[in-house]
Amino acid sequence: MARYYDVHPENPQPRIIGQVADLIRRGGLVAYPTDSCYALGIQLGNQDGLDRIRQIRHLDDRHHFTLVCRDFAQLGQFVQISNSVFRLVKASTPGSYTFILPATKEVPRRMLHPKKRTVGVRVPRHTVTQALLAELAEPLVSSTLVLPGDEEPMTQGWEIKERLDHQLDAVLDAGDCGKEPTTVIDLSGPEPEILRRGAGDVSRFE
Repeated sequence: MARYYDVHPENPQPRIIGQVADLIRRGGLVAYPTDSCYALGIQLGNQDGLDRIRQIRHLDDRHHFTLVCRDFAQLGQFVQISNSVFRLVKASTPGSYTFILPATKEVPRRMLHPKKRTVGVRVPRHTVTQALLAELAEPLVSSTLVLPGDEEPMTQGWEIKERLDHQLDAVLDAGDCGKEPTTVIDLSGPEPEILRRGAGDVSRFE
């Protein structure tokens, strides 16, 4: 059964954040809130966790996992950012965007798109997410929590606990969060390509 943590959305209790971070470090899979709906998160390098996320969401090996980073500086350790896209990414972080970019060697091979060698990255605004990232001192490997057959992502912690109780290790509930997933922009090619229109404004990428 998944542990259920009720955390304050603006002033998350450090004790709870520390417990969730420890669970992630021990190989746990958690559902946590972001400013763009709930996500599934694991520690970087957790191969079993990747398989568990793929199983829950029915994903194939072409799915882009996302590295959720604390800030732009941390993001830059895991992706190659050319001069032409530097300002675009910098101006859009933190925010409701996921960027697809060529990965550095810091990213485990199993996380990468098999042909493009790319990975998704984002920097969220959500206070609880930022507290968890600060405690971990490394990115969270994440995937939007949309279950097979559902049209929209999950947005309620209690419902996630109810539906995925035996498939997760913890649910971190901070109340209502964003109901719209991130806008996904592929910046790995010569021109920006909008892969998913979501919460982020796309005008600067068109």
